[in-house]
Amino acid sequence: MKRYLDDRVQADLAKKMVFLTGPRQVGKTTLSRHLIAQQGGQYLNYDVPADRAIILHQRWNPLAPLLVLDEIHKMPDWKAWLKGVVDGKLATQQLLVTGSARMDTFRQSGESLAGRFFGLRLHPVSVREWCEQTGAEPDAALTHLLERGGFPEPCLAPDNEQAERWRRQYFDGLVRNDVLEFSRIQEVNAIRLFAELLRSRVGSPLSLASIGRDLAVSPVTLKKYLDILEALYIVFVVRPFHDNIARAVLQTPKVYFYDTGLVVGDDGLRFENLVATALHKHVQWQHDVQGQETGLHYIRTKDGAEVDFALSLQGQLTHLVECKLSDPKPHRALLRFAREQPQAQAVQVVRHLPHSHALGEIQITRADEYLKRLAA
Repeated sequence: MKRYLDDRVQADLAKKMVFLTGPRQVGKTTLSRHLIAQQGGQYLNYDVPADRAIILHQRWNPLAPLLVLDEIHKMPDWKAWLKGVVDGKLATQQLLVTGSARMDTFRQSGESLAGRFFGLRLHPVSVREWCEQTGAEPDAALTHLLERGGFPEPCLAPDNEQAERWRRQYFDGLVRNDVLEFSRIQEVNAIRLFAELLRSRVGSPLSLASIGRDLAVSPVTLKKYLDILEALYIVFVVRPFHDNIARAVLQTPKVYFYDTGLVVGDDGLRFENLVATALHKHVQWQHDVQGQETGLHYIRTKDGAEVDFALSLQGQLTHLVECKLSDPKPHRALLRFAREQPQAQAVQVVRHLPHSHALGEIQITRADEYLKRLAA
């Protein structure tokens, strides 16, 4: 299946090296091989011993139109090494670097790569992408993604049984193998247990102190575990909006999974997670492709008023988004913040709704229509 970033990656490669990151099995290798099939090239994976030897000795074909290097962030001092590769390669050779862990989490010393690359993040399939690639109607696309999640393999699986088998193996493999890039083997079980607990706490303000008491682990250690799960693109964190960035970082975050299929809970919880993944993809497309300083947040006051999501541009609120399964009545907190923040578009996104309509400051919108209109 062609992905939404195929054309953008190809366009950016004509100008600079491209870093393509994202969750494991989200489609980075398929995208890379699709580009190689189109224009010719060579794919090398640092995890494969034979490929690793070629990478370390730089014995790839210097005339290959496209060189794809996967997982090289596992190499010591990879930034300095890669800078040498970029500066020494032929101008006609394009370079695509891919990885399933965030490259900015690796703090090896070395030369800066600033100005030498474009960074793009590949996300799971969204309602918009499924509609564009399969011709499905938005409501059918939303139903399918709520059932299967947005990762290509379960999304394209012939039945739910195959999708669930993939998911079990995927989650076990991530926690068992990839966590070791960041942590000691003795911590793997603790991180797995923490990840399992998070599956049922999606969308709620996350108290690491409370979870720490349950697991007999310090909040500082849990913060490290959360950073690992985020770095591996298992979860992403949504923080409360505040015009003081330092205060926003310190306040209680909410956590969502890249794979909606991993969420343990009712239909409302899975729906909120799917909307979160769609907004996260939308915001990062605007950041990576359009160069906009965008952000995804939520709003919560000391008196308990809360709106599920808020979008910002250059630190200013632009959108307020509340998720509901079937309730068309305007959410009280959404009404309040719509009046307090008149520059922000207020939308109540409803999964089961006969038709979209406006009620005062609030747009009551069918979820399938809203998600179809997002940027990616």
